[in-house]
Amino acid sequence: MFIDGKWVDAHSGKSFDVTNPATGEVLGSVPAGASEDAVAAVDAAHASFSEWSNTTPYERSRLLYRAWELMNERSEELAELMTAEQGKPLKAARAEVKYAADFLIWFAEEAKRVTGEWIPSQRPDQRFLAVKVPVGVVAAITPWNYPISMLTRKMGPALAAGCTLVLKPAESTPLCAKATYQVFVDAGIPDGVINLVTAADPAPIGDVFTGDPRVAKLTFTGSTAVGRVLATKSAANLQRISVELGGHAPFIVFPDADPVHAAKGAAALKFLNAGQACISPNRLYVPNSLSAAFEETLCSRVDRLQTGNGMSEGVGVGPLVSEAAVAKVEKQVEDARKKGAGVPIGGHRLTEGSYSAGHFFAPTVLTDISDDMTIYREETFGPVAPVITYDEPDEVIELANDTNYGLAAYVYTRDIAVAMRAFEGLRFGIIGVNDVNPTSASVPFGGMGDSGLGREGGHEGINEYLETKTGGFAI
Repeated sequence: MFIDGKWVDAHSGKSFDVTNPATGEVLGSVPAGASEDAVAAVDAAHASFSEWSNTTPYERSRLLYRAWELMNERSEELAELMTAEQGKPLKAARAEVKYAADFLIWFAEEAKRVTGEWIPSQRPDQRFLAVKVPVGVVAAITPWNYPISMLTRKMGPALAAGCTLVLKPAESTPLCAKATYQVFVDAGIPDGVINLVTAADPAPIGDVFTGDPRVAKLTFTGSTAVGRVLATKSAANLQRISVELGGHAPFIVFPDADPVHAAKGAAALKFLNAGQACISPNRLYVPNSLSAAFEETLCSRVDRLQTGNGMSEGVGVGPLVSEAAVAKVEKQVEDARKKGAGVPIGGHRLTEGSYSAGHFFAPTVLTDISDDMTIYREETFGPVAPVITYDEPDEVIELANDTNYGLAAYVYTRDIAVAMRAFEGLRFGIIGVNDVNPTSASVPFGGMGDSGLGREGGHEGINEYLETKTGGFAI
């Protein structure tokens, strides 16, 4: 762990192994932190806050720029570590490292854009000044599916704003977190400003994060169930909170769209990171008039996908993160099959030969999906594309909105009026129109409803780490 500028073991001396989800190989071990370690990390962050928050935005910007440079220099080794620890194909890991670095250079600039304002008064002898100040110590909890970019998406704005932080990475991917922290250490981050607590059991760490009054803000990316628990506990301390949670994204093909183009987009997006992305499309709505062409293209594309170890040439779909993840996908597919779904491609675990030691599920297409199937209602987080046919274009927005989630949605159409009505009518925070990658460090990312609170990235991203202070001056 990294506490107060030093790499340290857990207070208990305990550790846990980190394994490759494709091979079962033990990659290394990390400290199994507990509550006392989290408290020590908060101690360090709290002690360093006064000095760090009083550095100039230009100093903080220069440090983030240096971290960006180092991350780019180390991009290949970081990508290879990510593929080994998380499982995604090396090409995708390289893309993620670039995305992670993008947050550093974006917030290096945003650090210098935090401004205040003079506000007129009704009194001639009074002036008002409103300024932005850092919230204080930030506690961050990051997920395993994007184990480097989700760190920089939180660390970049927190540091740019002048906050200090304590971070707990996912139990499955602590090595990526350690490597990311080393980038900041080598960039010259002062002692105590960033702290890292690894843990096999996250609950005691979360209790410290939500219960210590010195923690001013909690930021979390993960499941909706855990996000609810953390938000409830944070409320007792009136902590600032931002949570980026699950999704159940609709992918809508309108009758005027090119079904082949749409199917190619769906195949590229759905199986990215083996479907383990919160913005992954989970419900593919296709008009009956286009379903044959769409399904033919989709199945053809999926059938050509190569599943395996992400280090191997040509692999497009890596392993799932764990046995529990495979079991969840298998359960959803079997439920759909029993209720009448067609399974033209995939639909089973991969367990033979090179797959035997890993967590693999075959890329799958399901057809004839109905609303009584579990997969229609629940996020899958796996390589399964369920196709839902519809007749009335006027009703498909209502069908897409029939969920408590509101993170991402996708629309395919060649009519700008249809696109604009869909954009306005869909209750989701991120909408891709003929676009399967509607994200960037420079735009806000976040959802509505059960998909979370707050935004990350863009101009809004740094505001999550700032408070407004108002001064009234009698002159």
